[in-house]
Amino acid sequence: MSTLARLARAEWGPLYAAVRAGLVERGWRAIPMTVAAVCLTALTQYVQNQPWGYQFVQNIGAVRAEDPLWLALLRTPLSLFVPALDLPVWGALAQILLVFGIAEICLGKWHTLVIAYVATLAGTLYARVGIALGPHGFLGLPASDSLVVDTGPSAAVVGLAVFLCWRYWAYVTAGVVVAAMVVEVLLKENLAGREHLAAIAAVLVLCGISELRHRPPGRDRTGSGSGLPPIQS
Repeated sequence: MSTLARLARAEWGPLYAAVRAGLVERGWRAIPMTVAAVCLTALTQYVQNQPWGYQFVQNIGAVRAEDPLWLALLRTPLSLFVPALDLPVWGALAQILLVFGIAEICLGKWHTLVIAYVATLAGTLYARVGIALGPHGFLGLPASDSLVVDTGPSAAVVGLAVFLCWRYWAYVTAGVVVAAMVVEVLLKENLAGREHLAAIAAVLVLCGISELRHRPPGRDRTGSGSGLPPIQS
């Protein structure tokens, strides 16, 4: 086996084995929530591109920092499935199918939804804090960002990707995802990039909590029952 193949197996082998086992055992029945999420995202994209549907989608799923907090919290669950108007919808659908699908197989649908919601909510709340700090404060944002719609499914996708990489020891991949988000902020300086970093920070907290709750003492990555077993619901 070549060095590259050995590195790939070490990085992605546990995750690949978990996904393969789930698909072999249950096929498409392993990802019903993901299929529903893809269909819902496609539906909201179609509706918001209709003259009669744009304002309706905005009213039920668009979150801005200028909104009252209670309204933002009410809209946040659906905002996970409202893709950005200025980006190709096929990209959002592919991300949801891939990342949500892997997460649902490995973590179960309820854990997947909780992690996705926490990541999205972290970005939403960060935007409010950043605007309150102002453009010259540490981690601050300009007031104009209060009018920008939150990231939609992308923060959830990034958060789930980092959690999966941590859960299945793909630390290099996790580092690449984090680095890509940092580069995005440095190059674009947009609200979405900063919300992605907030989502990653929130998910890292979840990783720490899960580590404390589930890691058996005195066991390593390769031993019997090693590391953190996949979460299933």
